[in-house]
Amino acid sequence: MTATAQRSLAAGGKTPDVAHCAPSDVLTPADRYQQLFVDVQTQRIFSDSKTFVDCVPQRAPEEILRRYRDDVATPGFDLARFVASNFTLERPPASHYVSDPGQGLVDHIDGLWDVLTRLPEAHPAYSSLLPLPRPYVVPGGRFHELYYWDSYFTMLGLACSGRQDLLRSMADNFSFLIDTYGHIPNGNRTYYLSRSQPPMYGLMVALFESHGVARALRYLPHLRREYDFWMDGEASLAPGDVCRHVVCMPDGSRLNRYWDERDTPREEGYLEDVNTARHAPNRPAGEVYRDLRAGAASGWDFSSRWLDDVNDLASIRTTAFVPVDLNSFLFASEMQIATLSEASGDADAAQVFAARAQARREAMTRYLWCDEEGAFLDYDWQRGESRPRLSAALATPLFVGLASHEQARRSAQTIADRLVAPGGLRTTQASSLQQWDPPNGWAPLQWIAIHGLRQYGEHRIANDIAHRWLSTVSALYARENKLVEKYSLHTSDAMCASGGGGGEYPLQDGFGWTNGVVRRLLCDHPEHHANQVMAQGRASGRARR
Repeated sequence: MTATAQRSLAAGGKTPDVAHCAPSDVLTPADRYQQLFVDVQTQRIFSDSKTFVDCVPQRAPEEILRRYRDDVATPGFDLARFVASNFTLERPPASHYVSDPGQGLVDHIDGLWDVLTRLPEAHPAYSSLLPLPRPYVVPGGRFHELYYWDSYFTMLGLACSGRQDLLRSMADNFSFLIDTYGHIPNGNRTYYLSRSQPPMYGLMVALFESHGVARALRYLPHLRREYDFWMDGEASLAPGDVCRHVVCMPDGSRLNRYWDERDTPREEGYLEDVNTARHAPNRPAGEVYRDLRAGAASGWDFSSRWLDDVNDLASIRTTAFVPVDLNSFLFASEMQIATLSEASGDADAAQVFAARAQARREAMTRYLWCDEEGAFLDYDWQRGESRPRLSAALATPLFVGLASHEQARRSAQTIADRLVAPGGLRTTQASSLQQWDPPNGWAPLQWIAIHGLRQYGEHRIANDIAHRWLSTVSALYARENKLVEKYSLHTSDAMCASGGGGGEYPLQDGFGWTNGVVRRLLCDHPEHHANQVMAQGRASGRARR
């Protein structure tokens, strides 16, 4: 399909009927294929655990499972051959895109949006992919589906690129997910339905209105329903109790944690999770699996932020923490619901949600603000103490306008003194083998800090982080003509700029949220050398070759 056809579809053209209907069968691959699933993952038929869960069956799953049970004990049975004859690898749509080595960074990003766009075409039967009604932008690389919190940062770039067509279609898709499933899953896959991700929907709604996509008031019912998902079970809690995402603090105030409804290995990381749990002999495996899943729900999968031992992923305790960022985003949702309720004429609801936002602000100050550190820190509700691990999440209260001016001033100084690296903003202070730790830097955390600092007048530090990050991204682009998922921040030397490492899979090219944040920062900083030097640098390099 041409780019013109894509834009027509996003703007309201006819879509296949199947895309407007949620699948009646949302079984995950593990539920559907049972022992076959376990055997494929544990025998490492594919190097990446995500490959099999994204495969499309060539015949009815019941028939595949019956054949497997009949054949598996046969002498000479070859599991890899069986999988190849019964499943088709999911592949991204064919693209004729070729990166122009003489192209500037802005033009490069603008040209990638259609490459990263997926269309609601006929949905393959029994696929793990959940259908969506409108086109959507994926991160790229191994990620062929929509991701919740990624999409907000991608939208920042779409708005700067003038792609209101894609903003509108993304708005429809997220509303569809809430209408259909009661929440926005981690991504549009059946194996992601048991968890969500950082709740950015209220911030998306504000973005839709500010860029003329739709009035925010239109999305008030969806905001209310998503909020109910995050607060489910709160009414029955006494101090010290927890239920799903909700923690009732000792004083009776309600704060939230990350959570996943399942306590089994992540299907997209099955073998990795099984091996991790084996290294925690004193913990029930299900507890480890739940914390790994909750870590994925946080978007920080994985980080020393969630670990008791920075060198041991099996020490993960995500569900034991009340996180700064999650509660900040829920504060933003409460404020948005209060504002829109007032605009709709529902004064009672406006008053209720304004009071909820204020109660959350006060509880976060009591439990999450650390005066000694000059920062908001996660709180360990199980141990009843502040979590002594500084992270870039401390900028989120500034990002949503929750912090007092004094808290913002001290947070800004803490960021400048302890988290700014040569190439941008660090995630944490603890280096580890996990990808959400130094030396890596991630686009969404750069934007949250930059925008949050600006809102409180801390422009010097904000601009310094923006300059460092743009210099890092543009240096790698000048040399390799691509943007990537994450970057190493260890140096400001352009010749040594590199992508990040660590984690469970190789560095991915693309990349949706990097493109979005960089595109927005280049709009905000037209004077930055990344806006001019890219094409010249590449052209001179080509001439030398």
